Amino acid sequence: MIKTVIGNIDFIESLRGKRASFMLALSNTNTINIKGITQAGIPGLIHLTPTLDSEFVCIGEVRSLDGVAETPKGVPTPALITRAVHLLRPFSSIELLDLGLKVTPKVNYFTIHNFDIKPSGSIDIGANIDAESIFQKGISFGQNYKCKDDYIILGESVPSGTTTASATAQALGYKTEELFSSSFKNVPNSIRAKTIQNALSNISDKDDLFDILGLVADNMLIFNAGFILGLNGRTKLILAGGTQMAGVLLIVNSILRYMGGEMNSSNLALCTTKWVAKDKNSNIKAILEMLDFDINGYFVDFDFLSTNHPALKLYDDGEAKEGVGAGGALAYALLNGVKKDEIISQVEAFLG
Repeated sequence: MIKTVIGNIDFIESLRGKRASFMLALSNTNTINIKGITQAGIPGLIHLTPTLDSEFVCIGEVRSLDGVAETPKGVPTPALITRAVHLLRPFSSIELLDLGLKVTPKVNYFTIHNFDIKPSGSIDIGANIDAESIFQKGISFGQNYKCKDDYIILGESVPSGTTTASATAQALGYKTEELFSSSFKNVPNSIRAKTIQNALSNISDKDDLFDILGLVADNMLIFNAGFILGLNGRTKLILAGGTQMAGVLLIVNSILRYMGGEMNSSNLALCTTKWVAKDKNSNIKAILEMLDFDINGYFVDFDFLSTNHPALKLYDDGEAKEGVGAGGALAYALLNGVKKDEIISQVEAFLG
């Protein structure tokens, strides 16, 4: 069942039975090198997480490493959920956006859009992003992209991305200190707070909006903000993610304020998981309520309560929560008649 976080149910219901293109935005930020900041992957190899996630979603196996990316506690990547949906009710296409990867996914016959973007630096010392250039690349891609389906589902895989999103929101003046989620059940708040504090200390009064984004954001946040504005409501778009995608919308909001523009948001929505929507350590609804434009936000009432697999039970305990478009993929499945138990069985089959 799909439930409303903000707005009304009409938008998502209009997509029932419709086909979607699935896009996955992939990027690396050196923020992952801060000890204890993220658990989105295998320790020492977290930079591979987006690469492995995209390989698994596309082809059902990982080629850049032996085994699927998982957290140190053994929580398997949400890519398993997205892949399960794709097997049960396939997306019309899967397209990958390389927004600064250290290792390119080893997949053939799938479109990988390459924008000649380098991985971003660590935000505690300055991310060193040419934000205006990446934003313009996003705008251009949105303006020129022709969707062959009824709508686009846009997911992301960016380890440390909730930290960079939280830092970006605060740097842009939003009061979001306690609002962003984490892949951890027990959020490493002291590490995250210190990282964000260091990031914010690099900003000076003379920095404009794009200077700020260049210091504290990541490539995915900036590019997707441009993509949304470039698309400008021509195609229905679901942002498949949690507080990181809400962070993208805050950037869109700030850019519209900065440039004195307006946007048609009637064809735009965010869709996340129950684990994010019900997370006691974050508040995605509060973030979305900060926007100057109307937005529809949803979560999918999906959990692993009926599974006997210990790794999957960790999701219901508050680990991982979202990523790799899981929330949007689950909505797509439900809108196309797939049952919860079918998804759980398929995910269990991946884990053996």
